[in-house]
Amino acid sequence: GTMTGFDLLLEYLTRYFPILLFIFIALAFGVVTLVLSYFVQPRYPEPEKLSTYECGSEPFSDARMPFPVRYYVFAMLFVIFDIEVIFLYPWAVVFTKIGVLGLIEMMIFIGLFIVAYVYAWRKGALEWD
Repeated sequence: GTMTGFDLLLEYLTRYFPILLFIFIALAFGVVTLVLSYFVQPRYPEPEKLSTYECGSEPFSDARMPFPVRYYVFAMLFVIFDIEVIFLYPWAVVFTKIGVLGLIEMMIFIGLFIVAYVYAWRKGALEWD
């Protein structure tokens, strides 16, 4: 009746064998695909193929030129407002359970959201030149 350490190890390995097999098959598939594609790919090193590609047009300046700060401000505002809007969904899901206090809290949240939006608008952060 008692299980030895070997029996426990065997049961443990038997229980997790399908997962290990799946991981092995996934890794083998990736490696085999990469190796196979390396051997069957066509190799025609032409000057046009080896040249710098920039959406079909000739590159005219250094690729490491700085972006305007306005781009980063615009992107950051999008992320901030996007996250704030996402908070409306869980509030709407539990709206009937949280009552009037939840409604007041969300109105304060939306009010702050509108104040921040108007502030960004007045500062010209939403203008794109």
